[in-house]
Amino acid sequence: MRTKRMTALTLAAALFFSAAAGCSGQNRAASSSTAPVSSSSSAAPASSTPAEKTKIRLATLKGPTGLGMLKLMSDNDAKTAANDYTVTLVGSPDEIVSKISTGEVDVAAVPTNLAATLYNKTNGKVQLAAVNTLGVLSLLTSEDDVKSIKDLKGKTVYSSGQGSIPEYAINYILKQNGLEVGKDVTVKYVTEHAELATQIISGKASLAVLPEPYVTQVMVKNPKIKIALNLTEEWNKVAGEKSVLTMGCLIVQKAFAEKNKDAFNAFLEEYKASASYTNSSAADAAALSEKYGIMPKAIAQKAIPNCNIVYMDGAEMKSKIPDFLNVLFQANPKSVGGKLPGDDFYYEK
Repeated sequence: MRTKRMTALTLAAALFFSAAAGCSGQNRAASSSTAPVSSSSSAAPASSTPAEKTKIRLATLKGPTGLGMLKLMSDNDAKTAANDYTVTLVGSPDEIVSKISTGEVDVAAVPTNLAATLYNKTNGKVQLAAVNTLGVLSLLTSEDDVKSIKDLKGKTVYSSGQGSIPEYAINYILKQNGLEVGKDVTVKYVTEHAELATQIISGKASLAVLPEPYVTQVMVKNPKIKIALNLTEEWNKVAGEKSVLTMGCLIVQKAFAEKNKDAFNAFLEEYKASASYTNSSAADAAALSEKYGIMPKAIAQKAIPNCNIVYMDGAEMKSKIPDFLNVLFQANPKSVGGKLPGDDFYYEK
């Protein structure tokens, strides 16, 4: 079974943010449409002229990466955006793999290790442009006896996301705290986020690692459930300044970025502003989330503060991501496409 999971990761890099991000994505069952949700043309991109905006085809997973794009999508529909965007929402990372590989989209929001996998798969034709979602994993419980990672010794933790970022993050955090999976802590994996959410709500699982927005959904349905540990905070405690637990990012077709550098840089600035808008105007962003079919308004408004939506590019991105990818590589080289990406992986304005 584990071999099959690793093979699936290699071929499609179908991560949990399918988790991240996380909450970067959702389960395949959550996908309702891959049709563009913003008004725009889907024609092939062309260089901008004084009289015409550059056409940029975007794809994003439902979840936090989509939440960060809401203001940009709204401005695009109002015809006030700097470029002419076509935005396609998808339910799983492997759908984006296909669209990037065939050249159907120019820019995509994906799980971070999928960016490295696509870079290797396309021989450097895909670049990492920005980080947009940090860790969205939390350890949930209805008990009061877990105050630190070391309190997990002798316990059983349930999680989704085996063979992807959640597994590697859990193992890394436990190891750095002197705990060994299978010896000190038992970790049992459930295939679907929704299935695990149901188990902890019903009490079948007493400790569970889940991503947003499932964390919020669980606590709404069962108020006795609470966050025992934020795994992003736990990662930061053991990693220090070397790396960040990151679930989602923006990638761009290298050829497109080179041909349309000014337009793409304008997009990055709009995306940065859009992410800031979501964080600072959760109620308005939640309404847009429901409008564009990302997640219901009530859930979005509660989840946004916990979704770790950020914008990180340039030198900061390049200083944080290599060590993060190296943690994944050391756990399983296939998780990043077989090898660590080179310096040309990182887009520079």
